[in-house]
Order: sequence, then structure tokens, then C-alpha cells
Amino acid sequence: MTTISDRIRSIQASLPSDVSLVAAAKTRSSEQVREVLDWGIQIIGHNYVQEAQGMIEQLGRDAATWTMIGHLQRNKVALAVSLFDSIQSVDSLRLAEAIDRECAKVGRMMPILIEVNAANEPHKSGIVPEDAFDLVRKVARLESIQVQGLMTLGPQVADPENLRPYFRQTRDLFDRIAAEEIPGVEFSILSMGMSDSYWVAIEEGSTMIRLGTTIFGPRS
Repeated sequence: MTTISDRIRSIQASLPSDVSLVAAAKTRSSEQVREVLDWGIQIIGHNYVQEAQGMIEQLGRDAATWTMIGHLQRNKVALAVSLFDSIQSVDSLRLAEAIDRECAKVGRMMPILIEVNAANEPHKSGIVPEDAFDLVRKVARLESIQVQGLMTLGPQVADPENLRPYFRQTRDLFDRIAAEEIPGVEFSILSMGMSDSYWVAIEEGSTMIRLGTTIFGPRS
């Protein structure tokens, strides 16, 4: 039976040194995440604010770097700001403004990524690629937020190779925005690729991958 430690050793042996690894902890237990932390993975991603809150209370705020990778509702922003070290799923100016207001109240700067809906799927969150430039420029004016890059999911496909065009498009968008050298923007993170697609994403320029099943195994 393959264990968490077996999976992590396999990933770490092959992962390029310039690619950051996020353990996507959706539905996972605190005990599983503690084992992941013991193996040196430092960034834990959560899709839900309440689920993260329970785990952080059990493991401790300083046990990991906690990042929000799921859709964030504006009525959860205040709690999210108190829990997370970064937010990867900012897809509108209204959400960014809400994060900025809550960060200003507590005197902190929040690193964020702009979530891009690379496939223009109407039922998914994320800014469409053609509107990303404008959103980055507007969010960059907020005083308590720092835009550090882009994040994308990609559509559900049977063959990960079919995601390559979307990853490539997002990398091209990343490069073009970075080249603008927008004041207040530090483009250093391109978060794309999950358990079924991370090698394709890395080949297309991802600097951060978000793995759940590949680390933890199938959900029960």
C-alpha cells in the first residue's frame, strides 16, 4: 500500500527545484496534513474558509503557510484575511477591494494571485483572459494587496494534454503582464497544474502546482 510518505518522496525526487508545491488539503484530516508537514511540504492550500479554520486551530497558525485556492465569497473575506497567508483566487475588483479593506483594518499586506478562467467556462470562477490586464492594473492601486501572479484551473478533460493550450495561454498572459512592469505588481508566481496535469503545467511554465490526490491518495 502506497503511503503519503511514499508519494511525497516520489514527487520530491522529480520536481524541479524552482517549482513550489502546495498540498491541496480539501476534505483531508489534520493528521494527514501534519504528516505532509513533517515531510517538508510547507504550503497548505484550502478550498473552504471554515475547513481551513478548523485545521489551523488544531495544527497552529505557524505550522504552515496557508493559502486560499478555492472560490472566496465576499462575506468570508474578513475570516479569510485572519487565516491565510495568501489568496490565489481573486477574480474581481469587488473581491479585491473587500480583501484590501479587511487587510487595512488589521494593518497587513495580502499577497494575491489573479484567477484566470483560461477556457472561458461560464460556470466557473476566474477572470476571462482578455480582461486580466485591466483587473491587474486596478487591483495594483489598492494599498493593502500585492499582486504576485496568476492562477488557473483549466477545464475538466480526460487527457491532460488537452490542457496544454490553456496553460500555454496563461503563461503567455503572465509574461505579457509581467513585461508591463505595473507599479505595485510583483509577478513571480504562476500557479497552474493539479494532480492529473501538473507535469504538463510545469512544461508550460508553471512555478507552483497544487496537488491533492497525488500526495494524499484518493478521497475516501
